[in-house]
Amino acid sequence: MPRHGRIEIPGGVYHIIVRGIERRTLFKDKADYQKFLNILEKGLKSFKHQCLAWVLMPNHVHLLLRQGDAPLSKMMRGILTGYALYFNHKYKRSGYVYQNRYKSIMCQEDVYFLELVRYIHLNPVRAGIVMAIEGLDSYPWTGHSVLAGKFKRSWQSTEEVLKLFGPDTGAAWKKYRAFMIDGWNMGKNRTLTGGGIVRSAGGWRKLMQLKASDERWQGDERILGDGSFVEDALRAADAKMTQRARIQQEGWTLETLADHVCKLVSICRNDIKRRGRNGSITKGRELFCFWAKEELMIDGQAIANYLNMSKMAVSKNVRKGEDYARQMSLKFISLQRP
Repeated sequence: MPRHGRIEIPGGVYHIIVRGIERRTLFKDKADYQKFLNILEKGLKSFKHQCLAWVLMPNHVHLLLRQGDAPLSKMMRGILTGYALYFNHKYKRSGYVYQNRYKSIMCQEDVYFLELVRYIHLNPVRAGIVMAIEGLDSYPWTGHSVLAGKFKRSWQSTEEVLKLFGPDTGAAWKKYRAFMIDGWNMGKNRTLTGGGIVRSAGGWRKLMQLKASDERWQGDERILGDGSFVEDALRAADAKMTQRARIQQEGWTLETLADHVCKLVSICRNDIKRRGRNGSITKGRELFCFWAKEELMIDGQAIANYLNMSKMAVSKNVRKGEDYARQMSLKFISLQRP
């Protein structure tokens, strides 16, 4: 069965789940945990996403992220590749580190946000790694201890969580902690661990009610939310794919893209393939790589062959081109058709 594409919408909140292959350990010592956090911090700052909640368990990871302008998949690809290279090198092994590809579930914020924060942060307690909430307060590998003020992680967006419990930080922390204790006393929340239709329908009981009433309900395993939220998310994702299909149908190729980029940055047509440190040529090449990869969806090796550079150099140019396009407010859709 073909895999569904990622649903990635700027501003969306996503529950990311990464598991070790065959449930094997991902983090064998403190250095491993810290290495992953270092790579995560670098990714968040580079791509300008927000981390709202997180936990590192011995064999899996939960992240609650708010997407910025760049696709989350780009950041996650870099994080997971970076850690896998570190892990295999350190433990003198080769092969896969993770179980399949990571899960990415877009979440309806007003309904599930706080429940997901609680669900993610309670993982070490439920697994018996720490004893009760008191142990969780000082457990270093979860966002809960950052909210508790025991650790400082500049990349974690603590204010966005605590403000939901009140404007005063001290009072908000106490209310949040009480919320966590209530969650621990209630037991495991099956709504957040079930399959796609269960999550989208709002839980097992709600799903049974919907089936009994023959009410139509939109479900998708990539989305956690009610029917209208799921439909809106799918519609937005479909619009993005439709735009990319239209771009390809309009006849955009590497040649036509090069023509337009050269005009945009005022360089000669042949300069785009020339090596050098000329500022305009460099920016043109970076912009070209970014739009060729992300808008025309052309393979990195094909771009490398066209520009006579390595695939790694293309990857670096894609990141720099994205930054430059954002700084200069340059949009591919504003370019004139070829």
